[in-house]
Amino acid sequence: MYVKVRTMDGKQEAIITISKLTEVEDFKHEVEKELQIKVDLQRLFFRGKQLENGYKLYDYNVNLNDVIQLMVRVQADDVENNATSSSNFTTNSSNSEKDSIDNSNEEEELIEAESLYYKIGDAVDCLDQTYGAWFEAIILKIFKNDDKLIYNVQWEFDDKAPPFNVPESSVRPRARQLLQSSNLKIGQKVMINYNVDNPKETGLWYDFTILKIDKKKRSLQLNGTLHIGRDQPLENHKVNPKGEIFAIEEPILLKERTLEDEQHMVSSGKRRRVQANCEACLDNPRKKCKECGCRICAGKEDEHNLLLCDECNSAYHLRCLNPPLTSIPEEDYWYCPECKNDENEIVKAGDKLKQTKKITKENSNSKRDWGKGMACVGRTKECSIVPPNHRGPIPGVEVGMCWMYRVQVSEVGVHRPHIAGIHGRATDCAYSIVLSGGYEDDIDNGDEFIYTGSGGRDLSGNKRTAEQSCDQTLTRMNRALAVNCNAKLNATVGATAENWRGGIPVRVVRNFKLAKHSKYAPEEGNRYDGIYKVVKYYPDTGKSGFRVWRYLFRRDDPAPAPWTKEGKARITALGLKPMYPDGYLEAMAKNNKTNKKRNEFTEEEKSNTPDSEEPPKKKQKREGYALETEVVKYIEEDGANTKLWDECRKSLSNGKTAFLQQVSERFTCPCCLELVYKPVTIPCTHNICFNCLKRSFSSGVHCCPSCRHLLDKNYNMEVNESLSSALLLLYPGYEGGR
Repeated sequence: MYVKVRTMDGKQEAIITISKLTEVEDFKHEVEKELQIKVDLQRLFFRGKQLENGYKLYDYNVNLNDVIQLMVRVQADDVENNATSSSNFTTNSSNSEKDSIDNSNEEEELIEAESLYYKIGDAVDCLDQTYGAWFEAIILKIFKNDDKLIYNVQWEFDDKAPPFNVPESSVRPRARQLLQSSNLKIGQKVMINYNVDNPKETGLWYDFTILKIDKKKRSLQLNGTLHIGRDQPLENHKVNPKGEIFAIEEPILLKERTLEDEQHMVSSGKRRRVQANCEACLDNPRKKCKECGCRICAGKEDEHNLLLCDECNSAYHLRCLNPPLTSIPEEDYWYCPECKNDENEIVKAGDKLKQTKKITKENSNSKRDWGKGMACVGRTKECSIVPPNHRGPIPGVEVGMCWMYRVQVSEVGVHRPHIAGIHGRATDCAYSIVLSGGYEDDIDNGDEFIYTGSGGRDLSGNKRTAEQSCDQTLTRMNRALAVNCNAKLNATVGATAENWRGGIPVRVVRNFKLAKHSKYAPEEGNRYDGIYKVVKYYPDTGKSGFRVWRYLFRRDDPAPAPWTKEGKARITALGLKPMYPDGYLEAMAKNNKTNKKRNEFTEEEKSNTPDSEEPPKKKQKREGYALETEVVKYIEEDGANTKLWDECRKSLSNGKTAFLQQVSERFTCPCCLELVYKPVTIPCTHNICFNCLKRSFSSGVHCCPSCRHLLDKNYNMEVNESLSSALLLLYPGYEGGR
C-alpha cells in the first residue's frame, strides 16, 4: 500500500509505498530517502499519536492513502541561540509585568469608621457572591471608602476561610423569626431553603418574593421569584419550602436598639441547615471518605498535603501518589492519574513520551510481512445507499464499470467480501459472486457460465486457495446460491427452474485473473457484468475426483454485456474508465510504476510530432441520461425543491452516474448524513428524514439542523411524497436499510 508523508507547514510531501508491517525505524529511513531529512530530526505523528521506534505502522492503524505528519526537529545550535534571545525577552517582559501588577495591587487606603446600624461583633447574614445565597457571618471591622461603608466579615462556621470585605448592601441582621404558612402574604419577600440542582434535597438560603400560595393537605407550594444573588432572578418559579421559612429582618439604628435587639445581634452558635458539600459523608470530619478526602486512602488529615486535580477537583495526599511527591508541583496545572492523558494521545511540545498503553508488542519478534500490495488494505469507505442484504443492482453502478482492486468493489457495495467469492446468507440468498478462475471446473461462455460452489478445500495455515481435498456439501454459501434458483430446494440431486427469470438476481463481477480460462474476463481489475439468474444447480464429480456443486447462471440484464459491440459502445458513451483508489495513480507515478498502456504516445509517435504541435484530441460523445416519465412527473410535482432539481438536471448530459451523485449530494439529511428517507421539507427548504426530525423534537430541539430556522413546537411533520417517490425510483432498494 502507499501513504503520504507531509511536513507540518505543508511545503514538503512524499508518497511512500510500504507494507503495513513496516517498522517505524525502517519507515523513517524511507522518509529520509524521499525528503532528505535525517532520521534523528524526524518526529512522525498520526491521529494525535507520535510514532515510536519498536512498533509497526499496523499498530497505529495506518491505512491506504493516510497522511502522516512530519515535524522536523531544530538543530541544537539553533535551539541555544533562540533560547538565549527568548530568555532575555522573557526576563524583561516578566519584570515589566511584575511592576504593573505591584502598581495595580496597591490597596486603597481604608479608614476605620462607625456604622449607624451595625457594630463590631454583630451576627449578620452575608450574601455570598459565588453561590448567590445568604450565610451566617460575624462583623470584624468597619471601614469607610468614598462615603461608602465597607464591612470586614468572616464566615461564622468556616474558621479556615480568611476575612473579606463586602459593601453594606450585602449584610443584614441575622434571620431569626420563623413564619407559619398562615402568616404568608402575596408580595412578601422571605428567605427559604432551596436546592437549585435537586429541589427535593436540602439546599442553600435564598430570598423569595411570593406571588402565589398553593396550600395542599400535606405540602405548601409557593410560586414567585427566586433571587439568586442580585442579578439572577428566576421568575415564575415554583418551590416547596423544606419546613422553615424565615422573615427578612430590617436593620435598626444602634441608638434605637433595645436590650432584646442586642441579644438577637449576638450569635447563638447554631447554624441553619444547609446542603452538605459532600453527599457521601455529609461533611462528617471523623468519617473516611474518598469523595471529599484523599481518593486513595480516604483520609481527611494533613490538608496542607492534599493536592487537588485541576480536571476532576479530587484530592490526593502527596504520599499516596505513585510515585509519591515530596512537595507541591510547581506547574500551573496538575492532573491526577485518572484524568492525565496519555502523552502518546495528546502530544505536548518538549514533553518526554512514555510507552503507550494501547499498543502491544505480541508479534514484535515475527519476521513475517504482508508485502506492499493491496490485498490486506481495509475499507476506507462503506456503501450506505443500500443495506448489505440488498438484492439486485446498486443504484449508480453501471454495467461495465471496472475497479482496480477488490476492496473498491466492496466499498461501492457491488460485492462486499474482500476475498470470498460468494456473498450471501444460507437463511436468505446469495447477493453477488466474483468469477476469478479459482476452480478448475468453472466454464465461462459469457451470457452463460457454470460456477462451482465453495468448500471442499483445506485452507488451514491462512491459505487463500488449495486443491480440492473433500466433497462439497449444500450448506452455507452453496445453499445460499441454491435458494436463488426459482425451484424447490433439494439438497440431494439439485433442481432446475421452469421459469428461470423468476429467480432471485445475483450481481456478477469478473476478475482479470479469469483471463486464463475465459476470453470474457477484463484486461485489468474487476468489472461489473450485470444481473444473472441461477437456472439450475446439481452435484457432480469434479476433475479432482471429489463431489462439487455446480450452478448454471444465465444473464438477465437490460444493459448490453460489456464484451459485445453494443456494450463497448455504451461504455465509451458513458465515459466509463477503470477506477483506482484515491491517490493510486499519483503513487504509481512517484514510484515509476505507471502502466505503459496509460502513456498517450509511443516514443516513435513523439519523435514524429513537432515540439510546437500537440496531436489533436478526439472528443468522444457521452451518452446522456434521460429521466423516466414517472420520475419526471414526481420531480415536477415537488415544487418545494425546484431549485435543487434544476441543479441536478444540469448533469444529465454527463450520464446517470453523474446525475445520481448530484442528487445524493443535494438531498442528504443533515442529521444522519444519509440520503433522506421519508423526507420532510421544512419552510426553510431543507430536507430532513421524518424519523430524524421526530427525534430532534423529542430532545427539545425545534429548529432546522442546517440553518437553525425556528420551528413551532406543534409543527406538522408532513412527508414530501413527491420527493420520496422520486428518490425511491432513482435509488431502488435504499429504503431497506432505513
